[in-house]
Amino acid sequence: MLSKSLLKLIHSLDKKKYRNENKLFVAEGRKTVCDLLSSDICCTKILVTEEWLKHNCIPATTAEIIKVTDDEMQRASFLRTPQCIMGLFAQRSEQADYTIPTHSLCLALDGIQDPGNLGTIVRIADWFGIEHIFCSNDTADIYNPKAIQATMGAVSRVKTHYCELSTLLATLKGKAPIYGTFLDGENVYEKQLSTCGIIVMGNEGNGISSDCAKEISEKLFIPSYPAGRATSESLNVSTATAIICAEFRRREKMQ
Repeated sequence: MLSKSLLKLIHSLDKKKYRNENKLFVAEGRKTVCDLLSSDICCTKILVTEEWLKHNCIPATTAEIIKVTDDEMQRASFLRTPQCIMGLFAQRSEQADYTIPTHSLCLALDGIQDPGNLGTIVRIADWFGIEHIFCSNDTADIYNPKAIQATMGAVSRVKTHYCELSTLLATLKGKAPIYGTFLDGENVYEKQLSTCGIIVMGNEGNGISSDCAKEISEKLFIPSYPAGRATSESLNVSTATAIICAEFRRREKMQ
């Protein structure tokens, strides 16, 4: 049975203030919940319908399992079409210092505002074997329910770090390439690319901030096709991230 106090707690986790106060976040759906249960992220409670339990198994967990009705799940869910399983998970512990791995490929997000874009980028990073994403402090919260849903479980494998991004990039200068996407950059399909370094993706409307742009050593551009044809002003940031990551990994296979 779903208590009023638990329902109130779940609804409060829609707000970053209360997510941070409780150090919790919500995940919904079999794929996302089961992936998180198989990771190093601690689960505190699982809400599940009895009908779902008749046909499915929950991975081994120490979390409290609460059976709820379809109506109770409907009231608890953040989704238009509620799933049959929901989990409350502990946020990963914040680290005092972040060191960018210089031997692998990483992503950096500068002011990404849409939680859906953020979650999709985390999923893209997971697909292309990128394990770390460094986010500016004004980037959307990875624990936003919309972001978690968009990761489709990838948040269990990809670590996101929030920091003063321009400062962090400055510490990397000279140690590994710092790539960024710009309208005046070099064609990504023609430019020589490294197998390591960090790729900076900018805000949906304004691109990469001036503070971060100063630290970027390699400017990239995704050309439209055919050249000179009237086309859209820009690509969605998650779509652009997928194209860039795919090209980096394609080149790596060729080396």
